Amino acid sequence: MSSAGVFFSSAALIVLSYLIGSISFAVLVSRCMGLQDPRSFGSRNPGATNVLRTGNKTAAALTLLGDAAKGWLAVWIVLRVAPHLQLPALAIGLSAIAAFLGHVYPVFLRFKGGKGVATALGVLLALQPWLALATAATWLIVAYATRYSSLASIVAAIFAPLYYLFGGNIAWEFDTVICLCIVVISAVLIYRHHANIGRLLTGKESRIGGKK
Repeated sequence: MSSAGVFFSSAALIVLSYLIGSISFAVLVSRCMGLQDPRSFGSRNPGATNVLRTGNKTAAALTLLGDAAKGWLAVWIVLRVAPHLQLPALAIGLSAIAAFLGHVYPVFLRFKGGKGVATALGVLLALQPWLALATAATWLIVAYATRYSSLASIVAAIFAPLYYLFGGNIAWEFDTVICLCIVVISAVLIYRHHANIGRLLTGKESRIGGKK
């Protein structure tokens, strides 16, 4: 394929990844189950943690699965067509970032989305399943020990690129571009938790299962 064809194919897949990531399962699930819009209570964040504050664990679980699945699907599509279209690793990495940013800044919700934890996990699952497993285990351990979802997310975001870096060429094939893209995702995720960090430092952060 010509360089122009590779460029336009990459651009189209990046846009597609962003649009897939922009689908808000928190809003969709809440509407389908007759629940209050997650943007109208608690943290006003359209994510699984805020949906859980309604007390409906099924809705929260469906939101979590949906947000993770869209991240996985977006990157999986790109990975499937990349060899046929001769796409570079940069196209895959940017598509991964686009899917994540779609959740964080969704065009369908006027660019006001969630923190992106579940979607980021889905992206990692598509890129490297063992990396996703290690990152998810880190989240679970911290969440179980502290009952702070935000703290668990921040710690997992810090460790994800480190896992990829040190596991490279041992548990999986290392790629510098993909590593940098994971760093970008982690950095944005941590930034999105800046308010949570402030509340954690002052002891005002709500715990998992609690109400704001």
